[in-house]
Amino acid sequence: MEQVHLCHTSLDENKRHDLEQASAQPETTQDKLIISNEHPWKPWQPARSQIRGCAMRVQRAMLSLAGLEWYCYAALGVLTAIMSFWMDFTVTKLLRVTHVLSSVALQSSGGSRHAAVPVLDAVPGLPLRSLNQLLSQHLPSVCSTDLSPSVFDPGSGLPEMRTILSGVQLPEYLSVSNLFAKLVGLICTLSAGSTVFLGKVGPFVHLSNMVGAYLHRLYASACGKNQRRTEGEMLVVASAVGVASCFGAPVSGVLFSIEVMGSHYSVRDYCPCFFAAVCGALTYRLLAVCSREQETVKALFKTSFPTEVPYEPPEILFFALLGLLCGAVSCVYLFSHRWILRFVRTNKFISRFIATEKTLYSATVAFLLALVTFPHSAGSYMASQLSMKQLLSSLLESTQWNSIAHNATLLGESPVWQEWSPPGITVYQTLGCFILMKLWLLVLACTLPLPAGYFMPVFIFGAALGRFLGEGLAYLFPNGISSETLRVINPGGYALVGAAAFSGAVTHTLSAALCALELTGQSTHVVPILIATLISNAVSRSKHQPSFYDGISLIKKLPHLPSLIRASPKLSSVQIGRFVVPAGSVLQRGEKVTGVQHVLNNSSESEFPVVDTHESLTLLGTVTREQLQGLVLENQNEVPGRSLEDVCLVQPVKIQLSTETTVKQAHCIMSVVREQRVFVTEKGKLCGVITWQEVRSSADKQGHPHTCLPHYETHSDIRIISVLADICLHK
Repeated sequence: MEQVHLCHTSLDENKRHDLEQASAQPETTQDKLIISNEHPWKPWQPARSQIRGCAMRVQRAMLSLAGLEWYCYAALGVLTAIMSFWMDFTVTKLLRVTHVLSSVALQSSGGSRHAAVPVLDAVPGLPLRSLNQLLSQHLPSVCSTDLSPSVFDPGSGLPEMRTILSGVQLPEYLSVSNLFAKLVGLICTLSAGSTVFLGKVGPFVHLSNMVGAYLHRLYASACGKNQRRTEGEMLVVASAVGVASCFGAPVSGVLFSIEVMGSHYSVRDYCPCFFAAVCGALTYRLLAVCSREQETVKALFKTSFPTEVPYEPPEILFFALLGLLCGAVSCVYLFSHRWILRFVRTNKFISRFIATEKTLYSATVAFLLALVTFPHSAGSYMASQLSMKQLLSSLLESTQWNSIAHNATLLGESPVWQEWSPPGITVYQTLGCFILMKLWLLVLACTLPLPAGYFMPVFIFGAALGRFLGEGLAYLFPNGISSETLRVINPGGYALVGAAAFSGAVTHTLSAALCALELTGQSTHVVPILIATLISNAVSRSKHQPSFYDGISLIKKLPHLPSLIRASPKLSSVQIGRFVVPAGSVLQRGEKVTGVQHVLNNSSESEFPVVDTHESLTLLGTVTREQLQGLVLENQNEVPGRSLEDVCLVQPVKIQLSTETTVKQAHCIMSVVREQRVFVTEKGKLCGVITWQEVRSSADKQGHPHTCLPHYETHSDIRIISVLADICLHK
């Protein structure tokens, strides 16, 4: 009994000891609330309630005016415009710092800005100054390559975005993690100025689509199943906003998204595109006014052409001739661009060098460009001291440069003109050298693996072509073409027409003509611009030559079928029967649990086709993986021996294609309905599937190794596009 009493006592002591330890621990606020059954105290409860009530009323009022997607469109336009303006502001400051450093180095060495090369050899300290300026010109391009290590960042980005909008999913191409690298890399590219001669339109459209994809994810999380807009519709709007925020041109931005980005444009996207583009363009222009860069809201490159008689009627023939010239030069440029891209990808040494030493390749090419455009050597013949904006603004001047050279009073009114006519060099020599040199320099710059746009460079190049023709006509007809009245020729009008015609010919679009009008606010040259753009497009589209973006899609073998069909229209009649692949695991209507379990163990697909029998292969519909797992679980717990048709609900197939369906028809259907996999049948019999996400194996059979291709293509191409691309490239 004593032992039992001791044991009982020891148990009581242990309980008492545990209670003492528990009481010694500090009691948390949550424990107190649980014990007292009270709510946590919060400060300013009445004020918080009033603010919450006001916020709810504002939310209800806003949603009563418009749906949540419209506020997302407005936010997309405003955010993209802020990003564009901040990028331009940063690039302007960096270019100004570079210019000041170059001027200080030039003054300290006692050199002359426009001295000839033999004189520069005698200037003390020239090698050091030259090295300093060369490094300041090409180092931003190297930094852009270092800051853009991902395969999604280099290049324009427009061909890949067109592929996404056509229905293909490129993994992580629109992730927010790549936005910072693309943004900083693009700033570094633009900071090189006119040395590398690259723009920002293409990468900025990619950036706007990243923002649009992120806003759509927020919209989807807020609306849940009640969302009325898909991600593809948001990306179409983002493409229009990207162009509108670059130039403050909303109408041309919407037209650009229709012509370039979307292979199938829905009418329901028309109003959202205009709404978001106007928000972006207005915000961009208001920011310019707030920063005191402009006095009021106006065009980005406002011109002052005469409005009473902007051109003589006989000049229409010269504008048409300019369209022919721009079309012919665009054919040369597009051919050279495709050739150098194909050469860089197929040459074993260069392709391996870019894959392993991308930074060193960018440094080499950028240094070569900086060496050719060095202001104290060959650069003095092509106005290399001017930035991209200064180049375009000077080319659009209405004053005849030849008359400035003979009139000393006009020299101070156009200081930028001195870059086009340094001492001892005429404007015709500088314009001719600019046209000849910038053509192959731009082609070479297209091989740089860094974020870069190509619309503004070709726009400026076309302006130089038009200016050259306009200055020549002004020299031949100093008193005007018409002998009855004295009206001098306006070379700036020819520059404007040439810019629209050449950029439209390179991109195979008419939105370039509208963009030229919105950029300058010059509506007097609408007819010459449209005539020249139509003629240049007709020349550049002859013999089914691909556009600039179509050529990139062909070289990269992107699954963008419209590019292939434009290059080779015969491919549109190819039937999909030769590309059909097996449908994988197929279940019959009376499939037992054993067969279902075998399919689940050996396949990871989320949806399976169901046929009548394995012999007939008559397609009945599809069944999901969750339904099959429920069948297996029910057979184990409740009624054994039941078949698939007893438990699972077979969903009918909404869309199925025939083996005689053409590739173009299949692409159209899959792009519109956004299907990633479509079953192919012949008289109701299942033949296989056509899918976007098939492993690309036919390119290897055609002799295209993966080392010449970007990494992401091996995960995104479809077998159809790969075979057709090989046919198109080898025709």
